Amino acid sequence: MDVHGTVAEGFEPVRDAFVRNFTVLGDRGAAVAVYRDGRKVVDLWGGSRDIDGIEPWRRGTAQVVRSATKGVAAAVPLLLHQRGELDLDAPVGEYWPEFKAHGKERVLVRHVLNHRAGLPVLDRPLSSGDALDPLRGPQAVAAQTPVWEPGTDHGYHALTYGWLLDELVRRVTGGRGAGRWIADEIARPLDLDLDLWVGLPPAEEAAGRAGRVGPLAEPEPSGNGPRLRPRRNVAEAYEDPESLTRRAFAAITPFPDQNDAAYRAAALPATNGIATADGLARFYAALIGEVDGVTRRVRLFDPATMERARAEESAGPDRVLVVNTRFGLGYMLHGGASPFLSPGSFGHPGRGGALGFADPEAGVALGYVTNGFRKTVTADPRAQALVRAVRTSLGAGGDAG
Repeated sequence: MDVHGTVAEGFEPVRDAFVRNFTVLGDRGAAVAVYRDGRKVVDLWGGSRDIDGIEPWRRGTAQVVRSATKGVAAAVPLLLHQRGELDLDAPVGEYWPEFKAHGKERVLVRHVLNHRAGLPVLDRPLSSGDALDPLRGPQAVAAQTPVWEPGTDHGYHALTYGWLLDELVRRVTGGRGAGRWIADEIARPLDLDLDLWVGLPPAEEAAGRAGRVGPLAEPEPSGNGPRLRPRRNVAEAYEDPESLTRRAFAAITPFPDQNDAAYRAAALPATNGIATADGLARFYAALIGEVDGVTRRVRLFDPATMERARAEESAGPDRVLVVNTRFGLGYMLHGGASPFLSPGSFGHPGRGGALGFADPEAGVALGYVTNGFRKTVTADPRAQALVRAVRTSLGAGGDAG
């Protein structure tokens, strides 16, 4: 297997795990990047840029990262709060008056980020075309009645998270949505104009910046142990059309073609971010420390905002994912459903593969992107193999130099 790129001394286990993802776990095309203390120590890529093609993956190949988008988008309201422009404890309706209808007067801004708003489903799902309209999604969640008392419980807002966050940002900024805000205030200062988008610009689509994604067959059992299967209650929840699980992921029906240019151009802060592995890793590195920007060293979160992002807000049985989950403000936290590097880590996986996270204590940030999606929701084996390899590298004395 031809794998390209570099690893710093001590991080060779990450390269070994990345190669094994292809030879044993069936990856078709992927990349991983790791930063330590603001410096890139792993930069690897391999395979084909398209799930159904043979053109090689090159440095700078980007992919749809599904719900790993949520972690990037969460930085927007947190940075607005850091700048004094948004109150996390204010009712959403103070910024978005139409939202207050149907029992949502007590939904707070923080409930949007910690998945406690009670709005994971739409009684009337949006069509794939309507979902790309920046007005239709917010109108739908504004008209929705919560399925539990806001603030009293948590459940993953798989798709509605994006419309809630995007419209809130528009109301606070006077019309600038999350995708535009990320481009202006995050990507540009961090020199990520060609590495991170929520809404792929037409010029980048025409340039072929993003590869084609698709389903990836499960690898054959190795014979070294039992094949992992989802717990029965989880499988049943996904099969039951009346469950919150099924309804949450069906808030757009049918789901758009993720390779369609119109889908990739839309700004859906829950699902359609497009990133390189370096883009994700560099973004998370800037949440916990300084990295080189276009004109200066850049850090996005000040220490108080970083701690706010990773302070536990929701924990325990998730009413949508039907497993125990932990959330801070917009970020998943280390736990059984989504293991990261250590208990202090925070980030977000993408359903079926992608992962981005940061660990302040270790000074580490990781980004993994792939063109092959599996059925996993929060802990894909390929991403987890890379996380374990980073942990091994640090234990063996891996250092940025």
